[in-house]
Amino acid sequence: MTHIGGAIQDQHTTLGQVLTGSTAVERYATVRRQSEALARPLALDDYSLQAMPETSPAKWHLAHTTWFFETFLLKPYLLHYQEFHVQFAVLFNSYYNDVGLQFPRAQRGLLSRPTTDEVIRYRAHVDNAMAALLATADDANRSAIETRVALGCNHEEQHQELFLTDIKYNLAINPLKPAYRDDLPASAAATGAALTWLAQAGGEHAIGHGADTFAFDNETPRHRVLLTPHTIASRLVTNGEYLEFMHADGYRRAEFWLSDGWNTARERQWHAPLYWEQRDGRWWSYTLGGMRPVHEHEPVCHI
Repeated sequence: MTHIGGAIQDQHTTLGQVLTGSTAVERYATVRRQSEALARPLALDDYSLQAMPETSPAKWHLAHTTWFFETFLLKPYLLHYQEFHVQFAVLFNSYYNDVGLQFPRAQRGLLSRPTTDEVIRYRAHVDNAMAALLATADDANRSAIETRVALGCNHEEQHQELFLTDIKYNLAINPLKPAYRDDLPASAAATGAALTWLAQAGGEHAIGHGADTFAFDNETPRHRVLLTPHTIASRLVTNGEYLEFMHADGYRRAEFWLSDGWNTARERQWHAPLYWEQRDGRWWSYTLGGMRPVHEHEPVCHI
């Protein structure tokens, strides 16, 4: 772990020296550092875990987000750019069918090579090349490059969320229930407010992104929709309220479920939210900070 942390720290020094002077550069450096900060608490053996086909190993996330900048910025815009490894174009493509083949998602955990150390060096290689690109881009390509940098940064931030979601599941299946981080604070959830129902008149409403700031394509165009009158809860459903559902045999009563949900609950033998365990008559939940007692006023999740 010291070796991996050292490699990441070396990359930070490089970024601090060469990425300066523009909004795109600063945004790029900040996002890249954040990914590596999220990875730093992991032990070396954690980087390759893939507990089910829908998750990805931590090192794959670090490499895939790097592949994105290499594929959509460095290859088309940086003259004489040399790929770190030609086969990475296949290993770390996810679902971009128009740019080449992809290694099967369900088998990403089988990739012991490239090593985590090599993935970190891949990130440094691409970051150094991105620094060169952003420092030398001509006026004709500047706008397109900065647009793609913005897209790449938002894409990497999505993968930061996935990184934590996946490492949580990948660690949770271990009977030892290891914490991703031991220093995460306990929940600060306040006393639960009473739930009330708020009446909404309905009518035509504009939804979708309409500003000049960044948005993914599925957030546009802004358009109008018709909503019928309805009510909405004043707050999220809490763990305590979900426990009432469980105590009312909610997992054994078909009338509380849509057909597909009921069939899935039966097939997978659901009896509580994901990550919940009952110990000595009390419910506990696995968190990124390890096992914690279920807090009745927290919003319920993983259902």
